[in-house]
Amino acid sequence: MSLKDLPPDAQPREKLLARGPAALSDVELLAILLRTGIKGKGVLQMADELLRLKPAQPTVAPNAVSDITAAAPVVSGFDGLAGLLDASADDLNRIKGLGPAKRSEIVAVLELARRAMAQRLQERAVFETPDAVKNYLQLQLASRKHEVFAILFLDVQNRMLALEEMFQGTLTQTSVYPREVVQRALHLQASSVVLSHNHPSGSVQPSRADEMLTQTLKSALALIDVRVLDHVIVAPGEALSMAERGLL
Repeated sequence: MSLKDLPPDAQPREKLLARGPAALSDVELLAILLRTGIKGKGVLQMADELLRLKPAQPTVAPNAVSDITAAAPVVSGFDGLAGLLDASADDLNRIKGLGPAKRSEIVAVLELARRAMAQRLQERAVFETPDAVKNYLQLQLASRKHEVFAILFLDVQNRMLALEEMFQGTLTQTSVYPREVVQRALHLQASSVVLSHNHPSGSVQPSRADEMLTQTLKSALALIDVRVLDHVIVAPGEALSMAERGLL
């Protein structure tokens, strides 16, 4: 069913204006952002498919010679709103019906969410909003295809000074150099830090190497009186605080 076939008070935009955004489902909110569907598929159906379906796995014929470019997964949807927000520009580009305008609007909404969270963390102590810290780090890092190690530098009042991606690695490991972390903390005059990295595998469970790295950085930063408040591990749809798990 197309939007024009719905009663006026059931159309997403009119419903939002009359009853507020909380009255709309995720599908209806996304439909407002998409505005139009494609031939043979209304905007509500398109929004529903984007949120309902999981990414399709590539099929490779037995004994076929694999090709990295050809083996890229065909994305059919994102398994919920969080999955859509974690999608990369390349993922969005593979969706039929998502032209440059629609892709840019989705990416813009994600960037606005990042900036809004960053502003909140700059204005108040991170301990006042621990979930906001995890959500912010998840938005920043979870969609990366390779492992990224980032550090949230905080001032004496535990407000964000900067989030810096300091090291990048392969899908399975990242080389992290404590000396460089100490130098950045001194340069920014940080009082404390929150460590963070992503697990492209999808699991947020800390490995033994993650625990050892945390202790190494904790010891190195203690020499300059900088505290490690947490180490947050993120993946699409998930975030884990090592401090909450008692691993700090």
